[in-house]
Amino acid sequence: MVTKIAITDDHELVLQGIATMLENTSEVVIAGLYKNAAETKQGMADELPDVLLLDINLPDINGIDLAKQLLKKYPDLKILALTNFEDVSFVKRMLKIGVQGYLLKNTDKLELLTAISTVLSDEVYLQSDIQKKLLSQTKKPADNGLKPKLTRREQDVLVAISEELTTQEISEKLFISPKTVETHRMNIMSKLGAKNSVGIIKIALEKELL
Repeated sequence: MVTKIAITDDHELVLQGIATMLENTSEVVIAGLYKNAAETKQGMADELPDVLLLDINLPDINGIDLAKQLLKKYPDLKILALTNFEDVSFVKRMLKIGVQGYLLKNTDKLELLTAISTVLSDEVYLQSDIQKKLLSQTKKPADNGLKPKLTRREQDVLVAISEELTTQEISEKLFISPKTVETHRMNIMSKLGAKNSVGIIKIALEKELL
């Protein structure tokens, strides 16, 4: 099955570079190249792609606000942030609104295809450098002996993770979307300083959250 990809970036060289990178790949086809939010919204109305590669820095609307608008109108659209912004606050804001992946523009073709495949499976993909930044920002609070403060919904997701439920099963149990489940999972990992689900459970037990 061929995946339709659209790309939004205000730099022509970046647009053409990514398109060229992917053009000889049999599993994807370029459905649209857009230089701003207005072009993107019109393009989505004309032909909705499976995955949108979206820069944060756009000339008319920032990518975070654009992503929020698009996901509200097209809830099945998968969005991968592809940007030069490494600030953890941007990553968290993107994940919070339902964006399913975050990559820096130094990514290679293999990682880009892996990220596309991952988000199409309703899982979150974060480039390793971004994962490290998220973890390094939160390790100290997790290691200072204090109990991390989880929201009620994060606590619900934590319990479901401890029951070894899949993202889809948690989604059905809590009546929330798989995207929201993954956002909560990332928030829990961030607050606990965990690297994966095993780490989440280990630290949660140590902090008496379970």
